[in-house]
Formats: sequence, structure tokens, C-alpha cells
Amino acid sequence: MKALMFGWEFPPHILGGLGTASYGLTKGMAECGDMDITFVIPKPRGDEDKSFAHIVGAGNTPVAWRDVNWDYVQNRLGNVMDPQEYYDLRDHIYADFNYLRTNDLGCIEFSGRYPDNLLEEINNYSIVAGVIARTYPCDVIHSHDWLTYPAGIHAKQVTGKPLVIHVHATDFDRSRGNVNPVVYNIEKDGMDNADHIITVSNLTRQTVIEKYHIDPAKVTTVHNAVEPLNEEIKSIVVARNTRDKVVTFLGRITMQKGPEYFVEAAARVLEKTNNVRFVMAGSGDMMNKMIDLAAKRNISDRFHFTGFLKGKQVYEMLKASDVYIMPSVSEPFGISPLEAMQVGVPSIISKQSGCAEILTNVVKTDYWDIDAMADAVYSIITYPAMYNQMKEEGLKEVDEIKWVYAGKKVIDIYHRVIGY
Repeated sequence: MKALMFGWEFPPHILGGLGTASYGLTKGMAECGDMDITFVIPKPRGDEDKSFAHIVGAGNTPVAWRDVNWDYVQNRLGNVMDPQEYYDLRDHIYADFNYLRTNDLGCIEFSGRYPDNLLEEINNYSIVAGVIARTYPCDVIHSHDWLTYPAGIHAKQVTGKPLVIHVHATDFDRSRGNVNPVVYNIEKDGMDNADHIITVSNLTRQTVIEKYHIDPAKVTTVHNAVEPLNEEIKSIVVARNTRDKVVTFLGRITMQKGPEYFVEAAARVLEKTNNVRFVMAGSGDMMNKMIDLAAKRNISDRFHFTGFLKGKQVYEMLKASDVYIMPSVSEPFGISPLEAMQVGVPSIISKQSGCAEILTNVVKTDYWDIDAMADAVYSIITYPAMYNQMKEEGLKEVDEIKWVYAGKKVIDIYHRVIGY
């Protein structure tokens, strides 16, 4: 079966959970067998894992004809694609897009991030999708998250193939309910045009049904999973300060993630004991507010900010931790607690998270209940029996949450929408 997937992030260049989930699911589907996956991203760098999917860059796809020779294309794009692929794509330009801002190869350039002109990039991505859909035959189209819904809709119009959209989050999650009407309309349009909708949790499924008025029969939950640790990660050894315990928050420092509740819980814990340090690992628009809040609570000497971490750095931080906290206000799934559990770190998670639906060997609190969160932290760092039980049982549990199982569910959905 041939699947044409549209995504926005793909490891190793990721800015959040979307890229991690896209990678894990695609790899899990490939492991199921009989899958030929073309995965489109705005800006590949050439170091992506191509062992289970063919990576196509929207920014390397011409939309305006340029008469360029093989050697020139090889010199410009050789690290990310074969020149012949450029010419195949060029043969499928479907309209005159010379009015657009394009480069010497007739391609629209993308940031590969979330720039200020994000809506313009989303629109350009959907234009490029028309060329890509005409070039790569497929049986089904799969769009990951709202940024790629317009591209998926365009590809469906071009090919007549069924569209599956994957809701990794909605704007209700990202905005704490202060929804951007432009984003909502893009999300709603994607859901209305989709033949089927996959959500990463039942929590998100209910949001799709209730807030976007979608028929429940059209929406299926496929929970996220976690990649097995490779040998490089397993071999990481972190020097530990045996006196101080370390409690970690890792993620975007935005209102969706509830960072202020982590700071407030830290202040509560530090009223009871002083042999603990708190780490906020990540970056985001609330970072300065959190620095100020830690100072206001008089805990700056016990509170540390690392900035954005990626790849191996994430696991170095997790392995240096005694407790992991995810206090998200609204978390469609939340892969990070699973990653913490993989390295034996007891986790405290918000009840308002999708992963709370499938995890048992964690402490679950309401995101706003800083007293319960603080009590849980204090208990885990104080009572070795509790720490060891959560560590050992958590490891067993997370080892059974595999992407191949999620992949099988998605392939079953493909069969349903295709009709065989």
C-alpha cells in the first residue's frame, strides 16, 4: 500500500512532540510490512533516517519552470535528493506560479520551523502539494496536524484518493480555549474534508466531536507510543550529586504546558525540604515569566533553566533526574513521560493529558492541584520503596507501548477508507 504523508517536522530536526510522533508512527507502520511511505516535510536537511520512508522536501519541489542542468541541480540539492527526482517533479508543475517568490530552481523556500509568516508557509505548502501529489502515486493521503491539512485536501482533490488527517493537537489545547478563528477554520476544513480522523487520545477525540461538530463514527483514537532506546542512549552515564534530588519539567514553556504550576509546586516542596533542585528544560514565550516567578517565590537558588534541549541532551537530562513532572493544562497525548519512564524516572502527570488514559504506574494529579503535585514529589524523593516501585513497574509498562501496535491500527484505518 502506498501512503503519501504530509508532515511539518521529522527527526533529527524537531521542535516538539509532533516530529517525534510522526517518526515513530511511520517507522512502526513500515515494520508492519507492505507499506510504501512517501513523507513530505517543508525543509529536509539530508540527515533524516530514510530507511523506512522516502523523504520529499517541499522546499526542493519546483513550482516554476527553470532550465537548469543536471550538474547544477546535483550541486544545489545533491545532499537531499537525486537530481532525477527534481526533474520528475518539474514535469508535474500544473500552473504558472512565476508570480510567487521562488529561488533559482523554481522552488519556494521554507523555514522548516514556525515563523511569523506561518500562514503564508502553510498556503505555499499546499501549492507544492499539488506537484507532489501528481508525481508520487498513492492509495491514501495522511496529513499530520493542522499545518498540513490544506496540503492534504489539495492532494485529495488532485488524486481522488481518500484523506486521513491526524490530530496531534487542536487550538483548544494550544490556546487554553482562546482559539484563533483562522486556525480553527483550517482545522475544521481539514476535518470536514477528511475521510477519517485519527486522534492521539480520547480526550482529543471528544474535543473534535464536541468543538468541531464531527460525526463520532468518523473519529478513531490511536494512542501514541515510544521508540525503543538505542545503544547510544542506553550507554549515557550522568554524574550525579548524591545529596540533592532533581525534579524536572521538560517541554515548551508555553501556557499549554502549565509551567507556572511546576514553579508553584516547587515552592511548596522547598518549604518541606532543601535537598532538592528543580529544572525547567525547554524554551518558550513564558520563560521570562517563569524566571520572574521563581525569583518572586524565593527559590531561584534551587531552580534552574537549561534552555532548549534536543536529541541526546534530552536523555542526559532525564537520566540526571529523580522525578519527572508534566503539569500540562491540556495535553492531547504527551510522549515525554514515557521517555522518562524508559530511563527509570518516576513520573507525575496531569490528569488532563492523553497519556493518562494508558499509563498506570505514574502519579496523576489535576494540573492546578499544586499541593497534590508537591506531595507526590516529596513522597517519591523521600521514600525509596515508592521510588523503586514506580521506577521498576514504569519500565515494564512502557516497554509494552510500541509504535508497531499504533502502526497496525492506522493501517487498518487505511484499509477501511480505501475499501479493501
